[in-house]
Amino acid sequence: MTDRGILVITGASTGIGAACAIGLAKRGYTVFAGVRKREDGSRLRADGGDNLIPLTIDVTDQTTIDAAAERVQRERQGRPLRGLFNNAGISVNGPLEFIKPEDLRWQLEVNCVGQLAVTQAFLPMILESKGRIITTGSVGGFVTTPMLGPYCMSKYAIEAFSDALRVELAPQGVHVVLLQPASIATPIWDKGRDGAEEMISHAPPAFDERYGRFVSGIRKFAEEGKSTAADPKVVLDAVIHALESPRPKTRYVMGTGAGQRKFLRMLPDRLRDRALLKAFGF
Repeated sequence: MTDRGILVITGASTGIGAACAIGLAKRGYTVFAGVRKREDGSRLRADGGDNLIPLTIDVTDQTTIDAAAERVQRERQGRPLRGLFNNAGISVNGPLEFIKPEDLRWQLEVNCVGQLAVTQAFLPMILESKGRIITTGSVGGFVTTPMLGPYCMSKYAIEAFSDALRVELAPQGVHVVLLQPASIATPIWDKGRDGAEEMISHAPPAFDERYGRFVSGIRKFAEEGKSTAADPKVVLDAVIHALESPRPKTRYVMGTGAGQRKFLRMLPDRLRDRALLKAFGF
């Protein structure tokens, strides 16, 4: 098997991260797959083989980030770090009127600040090898869905993060790529639903009066999204192209519903608002 060099992937326990870690390991990359739990690392290693190395890393904990970077530097033994894939992320849901500020801070800490901290830690190795930096954004980074405001805020921020980093590192020969997936079959659907249901169970009476129809719409959207979501392989294919093409795209949009989101983005604000309200039964 061809030795394609070393990769680091965060958020590799499940979903997109796991599918890409396993697929890239089988393709010949040595993949350091970021996990927080030992059992997740063992499962990934069993599926990905000897090329997959579990790497303990929590993107909100600088100590684990620094330790992970030191380990990769030590164990790569001079081999090039071909890519850093910032994939860790969470989704906080609900109407902004009732979102707790600490929950929004946590959303941004994981999805935005964590990506910066990891990138800074591994950037010296990326610069040395002129590797690639790939970050998971979302179609929610260019069309905001009601009730998903905190998540979309974080993905809008990742748009700016990727845009700035791409221009800043271009003179150094480093390509920066943003993934913009729509509906992909991952556990985020169940996690998002469970988080929303938890918030609803503790919401005041005014919540249902003002946002009940939105809640019903989100539940329907989540069920439909889960049943029609694209296989994570579409993301793996995009990541392979981003890593191996001599001229990778700056953005890769993929997944069920991506075309619809592109269309919504082109509409004037008021027309897009009406389309979204209609989709939620208003």
